[in-house]
Amino acid sequence: MRKIGTVPSWVESANDPATDFPIQNLPFGVFRRKGTKEAPRGGVAIGDQVFDLAALGLKTGPNLNKLAAAGRPAWKQLRKVLTLALSDPKKAKRFAKHLVPMKKAELFVPVQVGDYSDFYTGIYHAHAIGKMFRPDAPLLPNYKWVPIGYHGRASSVVVSGTPVVRPNGQTKAPDAAAPGFGPAKRLDYEVELGFVIGPGNALGKPAGIRRALDHVFGVVLLNDWSARDIQAWEYQPLGPFLAKSFATTISPWIVTLEALEPFRCPAFQRTGEDPRPLPYLADEADQQRGGYDIGTQMLLSSAKMRAAKLPPALLSRCTFRDSYWTLAQMVAHQTSNGCNLQPGDLLGSGTISGPTPDGAGSMMELTMGGKSPIHLPGGERRAFLEDGDLVIQRGRCEKEGEVSIGFGEAAGLVKPALSL
Repeated sequence: MRKIGTVPSWVESANDPATDFPIQNLPFGVFRRKGTKEAPRGGVAIGDQVFDLAALGLKTGPNLNKLAAAGRPAWKQLRKVLTLALSDPKKAKRFAKHLVPMKKAELFVPVQVGDYSDFYTGIYHAHAIGKMFRPDAPLLPNYKWVPIGYHGRASSVVVSGTPVVRPNGQTKAPDAAAPGFGPAKRLDYEVELGFVIGPGNALGKPAGIRRALDHVFGVVLLNDWSARDIQAWEYQPLGPFLAKSFATTISPWIVTLEALEPFRCPAFQRTGEDPRPLPYLADEADQQRGGYDIGTQMLLSSAKMRAAKLPPALLSRCTFRDSYWTLAQMVAHQTSNGCNLQPGDLLGSGTISGPTPDGAGSMMELTMGGKSPIHLPGGERRAFLEDGDLVIQRGRCEKEGEVSIGFGEAAGLVKPALSL
């Protein structure tokens, strides 16, 4: 029997080396045909098509929470069934009628997100941001001891393609006697990954690090939109609030950990001066293979660029393997106090940045807090995002000897603030 890595699909577009969705991927999402009143339902991305899970007798309803709760043995079995259904030419006639072209599909947030936590695992991002405010000590003393995070807003998680309205809020200039209220002027993106929780843990019962990944269904792209000027005024002493709760964009397809298995890698290499993780965060197997080499890109297309038919400008490239804390450590820490995760919950990685300038995962880093604007094709400059800007996040895993897989896009168009 051929390994899954060598199996072609009778869906021809799935065999294109450039596709995000070969048969080795098979990510899950929720869709319906555009222009219809069909009930949203579960599907699988394969090439440039969506395969309706109802063809296998699987009725998910309008979200994938039940599938997420089913657990890894059920996911693996379903993956085997899907691989056979979409690779065996004898099954093409039976299943071809259950394909919907991606361009004719309306996509939704794939799970009902009950809770959303956002971590801060990107050490290069943390160092770059910290250096702007604390040049002599960029990282706070707790950074290398504890996976820092905050509780985000689940209700404003939106699917790729949803416009993002510039938020209003309180801001205060350093020399102003009092704050003012109005549209954010320092609107930013943050390149992240989102981890979708599968089976939860009981309240009061932590998920140990060795079994932490059993609680993870899969991965999406995530843009943690941020209003930097609102954040600067409100975050002390309790951290992010309205500066980040107005929108969080995710990609519509959940790439499973089974699909990502070939792209596992060692955890971030700590220096001899770094502290060893405390016992509840320490596992040798996790240090050896707890990282994931998931590459990400952020692109920007201004209204002027689109009018001139210029392609989006590439702003950055980075990879999750550069994150200081692993996915298993995030899950273990989130539940270490007895917090109960539930199917469909979302954990953000925190901004993913690299060690070089072209790996900056936010405009705050790229422009040095707005002091060094970037230049766009067509002659425009940007310190932060402007109305009409379209930001497009992409993700891909590539490795010699393995079929490359992708994540699709997490895109959002900035709309003007509402007048209050």
